[in-house]
Amino acid sequence: MSIPRKQLVAIAAIVGLGAIVGAAVLMTPRHQADEEAEVATAAPAPAAAAAGHASAPPEHPAHAIRLDAAQARAADIVVQAAGPGSIRTAAQFQGEVRFDEDRLAHVVPRLSGVAQAVPVRLGEAVRKGQLLAVIASTALAQQRSELLAAQRRRAAARTTFERERQLWQDKISAEQDYQQARTALEEADIAVQNARQKLAAIGAGVAMPADERLNQLEIRAPFDGTVVEKHLAPGEAVKEDASIFTVADLRTVWAEFAVAPADLARVRVGQRAVVSSSAFDGRADGSVAYVGDLLGEQTRTARARVALANPQGAWRPGLFVTVAVLGDSQAVPLLVSADALQAVDNRQVLFKAVPGGFVATPVRTGRTDGTNVEILDGIRAGDRVASSNSFILKAELGKASAAQE
Repeated sequence: MSIPRKQLVAIAAIVGLGAIVGAAVLMTPRHQADEEAEVATAAPAPAAAAAGHASAPPEHPAHAIRLDAAQARAADIVVQAAGPGSIRTAAQFQGEVRFDEDRLAHVVPRLSGVAQAVPVRLGEAVRKGQLLAVIASTALAQQRSELLAAQRRRAAARTTFERERQLWQDKISAEQDYQQARTALEEADIAVQNARQKLAAIGAGVAMPADERLNQLEIRAPFDGTVVEKHLAPGEAVKEDASIFTVADLRTVWAEFAVAPADLARVRVGQRAVVSSSAFDGRADGSVAYVGDLLGEQTRTARARVALANPQGAWRPGLFVTVAVLGDSQAVPLLVSADALQAVDNRQVLFKAVPGGFVATPVRTGRTDGTNVEILDGIRAGDRVASSNSFILKAELGKASAAQE
């Protein structure tokens, strides 16, 4: 069958159009790849730009802090060179501040009675001999009456003795009468002395009250201190053994801590110790005053204590503390002040002095005695670092990091 001429022309046109479209599809990817290659050649890749930023000159590190000498002086930043020195290793223990029991008194009246006056308040500072309370006691009245009677009997016996002695010297009376009078005077003296000792034993003294109130018992402070406990009010009846006041001299306190058997060889009486607390920044130096010879039945540890001077009253009984008992001095090749170290991004860093400022330099630390720290890696001997007020540089570093973000 013959195909008409018009149909042949139409078929040829369709085939030619398909060839053109196929050629266009095949040519498009190579053309785009050529264009991308040209763009890559014309502009540097971001990775290359980043690499160029990372290779910045070392004198402009990311952790650099711009600070000139005048600004450092204004901030009271002290720069010192790291170098060799000696360090005293420390064994740390958890403890608690307690009263100095050698300067702690539980005041008892020693006679029963009724409180008439209580002029002191809880927490008041008192002086030795200061009046704390006045108690009316019938037992005291009886003892003072006994003293008065003994004194009057002695006065009468002395008069009789003087008369009999004169009569015996004048050969008027017999010597026997004189000897009896002397014996009676000696017995009267013993009775007076006995009555006085009874009053002295209860702290009442031998002087009689001016208004002749024989039942008034005055309770006075045993030494300079502070009234830390008070269990008495006017009109309250008290027993002779009741603890009505507790007076403590807080100018000295004890830092008590427990020592396990494995650490007993590291804690000895007389060793220097540093006491600190997380409640405030204060630290106190002292010495180990006591190490127990027995282990506790429940804790299986020995009690030890450090005597602390407490003139300002900052170390209050009941405060939890850390006691660092310092050992023997040991030489180390490289150390810095403990105040020079700061924690940045969970790492210990030192701020090393460079021209125009400081650089936060990560370091690896070793032993410490609370004052100095051994440096194992990160800096070299002779490097100058900020040894005080380095927290200011840490704050400036944080501001710079926040600004970059």
